[in-house]
This record gives sequence, structure tokens and C-alpha cells, in this order.
Amino acid sequence: MMHIGIAGAGVLGRLLAWRLVRAGHRVTLFDPADGPLSRGAAGWTAAGMLSPSAELECADLQVFQDGLDSIDMWSEIVPALPGAPDFDRRGSLLLAHRGDGGAARRLVDQIERKAPEAHRPRPLAVTSLGELEPDIHGPSLAWFLPHEGAIDPTQLMPALYESAKTADWRWNQPVQDVGEGFLTVGGRRHVFDHVFDARGLGQRPAKSPAAGCSDVRGVRGEIFLVRAPGVRLARPVRLLHPRHRVYIVPRRDHHFVIGASEIESEDRSPVSLRSTVELLAAAHSVLPGLAEARIVRAETNLRPALRDNLPLIEQSARLTRINGLFRHGWMIAPAMTARAIVQAGILVSSSGVSSA
Repeated sequence: MMHIGIAGAGVLGRLLAWRLVRAGHRVTLFDPADGPLSRGAAGWTAAGMLSPSAELECADLQVFQDGLDSIDMWSEIVPALPGAPDFDRRGSLLLAHRGDGGAARRLVDQIERKAPEAHRPRPLAVTSLGELEPDIHGPSLAWFLPHEGAIDPTQLMPALYESAKTADWRWNQPVQDVGEGFLTVGGRRHVFDHVFDARGLGQRPAKSPAAGCSDVRGVRGEIFLVRAPGVRLARPVRLLHPRHRVYIVPRRDHHFVIGASEIESEDRSPVSLRSTVELLAAAHSVLPGLAEARIVRAETNLRPALRDNLPLIEQSARLTRINGLFRHGWMIAPAMTARAIVQAGILVSSSGVSSA
């Protein structure tokens, strides 16, 4: 058994704690949030799309493979968590209106060039689209990605915490410094057998570049949660718009998440009027039944990204840093945490759920 310190209780920190506690290790986490349900971490403000093929628009084949592996891992992790969090792998859809066909086909061609044959977008006729999703009307172009799915981060964040409750969770305690085998919190140094730094933007050094990741930046994400009891949608959809990649993801009890993939800004202010009008109008053009939806919540947050928009694991003696998950956080987090544990040389069970 090792005593392991974790900086950051977002999706990475919680998955690390869950794996390590199950393996019998002693775990202490530090986070600036008020408690396990405080919605500060970027993982709360996410649609939960598991879309490795669609993400080849901006990702490489390693992210693609991590996404596929993580979907398999989620299929084992989720049933082991309390509260029966939602998880499905019924595929996803790419949609486009006729006037946007040129831009949409260029993006689909890009995915086809990078994806293995079994994971390339499959063209759908309008009639076939209607059979899959009867409430979708308007788009004249559609492609089906069969090996994708979705989870609900707002269910998984508390479920991961509850499942790793035997860890020592230190809330309201931001980490000031991280080093090989130690964390500094409130001016006090805590020593561990190994340390994982999963703070995202919190890794930016306050003083010296050697103390953190100077390349990490925040990429703004905006989402709306709406409720529309009369609307049916079984799987995530992306509308391939010239200016946005607008997505709609179904959630429990007739709720839907609507958002845009990325905005290059570190502005944390509320959603703008322009974003509200453009995103909701785009969603309505795909699902006309959303006209009578009620807006439940609008949120913004910053996703941590590195210069090349690719994730990174940095390993040294008794210290592992993970960062740069960008807009792929929930899609690749299981594979990333599993690989980080292996690189750290920490022993875990050989079972499929808790193995690295």
C-alpha cells in the first residue's frame, strides 16, 4: 500500500482516486472547491459525448484510440458506481443543412482520411435518419458514427466521489506547489509516496516555470441545459455549421444539453446574447420541437489545453502531471488515468475495471 497525494478533484482526480482506492492504496486529495458538489471544475460543464471518430477533426490517432479504450472502460466503471449513472453507446450523428454541405463534407472527408474504415462516418438518407431519430427535421445531410456514445458528467462526478469516499478529501484547500513526492497547501508541505497533479489550469506556475505548466491555457465552453418533454432524441448529434460545431445531447427526464465545442477565450463571464441566440437557433433548426423547451441553466467554464491541443502525461520520480485534455476530457479520462498509473509504477488490480 502506498500513500498517494492528488492535486485537483475534477474528472481526472476523481477517477485516479477511484482506481487507487479500489486497489487498496491510501489517497489524499486537495481541491479549492467548497465540496464534492461544487461546480467549479471543468468536468461539470460538459456534455459528456464519447465521440472518438468525430473528434478526429482536431485530434490525433492516440486520442482516437484513447477514446475507444475509454468507452470500453466506462462500460465497466459505470455499473460499479452508485446511483446508476447514465451511459450509452448507441452511436452519434453528424448533421448539416443543404447550404452548409460544402463545409460539412470537407470535415467528414477529414475524419474519413484519419479514421480506420470501421469508424468512418456512414452516410444516411433522410428516410434512414427519420427512422433513427423521428423528431429530427431540417438537415438534408447526415452521417452515422456507430461506435460512439455519451455519459452524464453531472451524475458521474458525485458517483465517483461517493465510490471513493474512503479517500481523504480536503476541500477548500488549493494546492500552491507540487514536487516529487510532496504537495504544499496553506504553506504546509505534505509528503507522499507519489503525487498526481491533475489541476488543469491550476498547474500554471504562480512564480517559476519549473513549478508548473506554463503552456496551459483556458478554452471557453458554453452549454445550455433545456427541458422539452415533447421531444425525443436517443443519441448525441452535431450540427456541422460554418462557424460552430453545435451539439445536442439527450439527458434523463427530457433534458437536453446544447453547446458549442470551443471558443478561444479565457473569459468566465456568463453566456452572451449572441451565443444564446446562435446556439439555440441552430439546435431548433435540427429539432423543431425545442421551440417550447424551457431553459434550465446556462453555464460557462474553461477547459485546460496545451499549445498543440493534445493531452500530456509528464512523469518524474514520485510525481505525475496530467494536463491538456482540451475538449476530450470525459472521452479519454479513463485511458489517461490508467496509463498515468502504469507510468508511475503503482500496482493495481489486474481486473478490467481497476487495472491500468
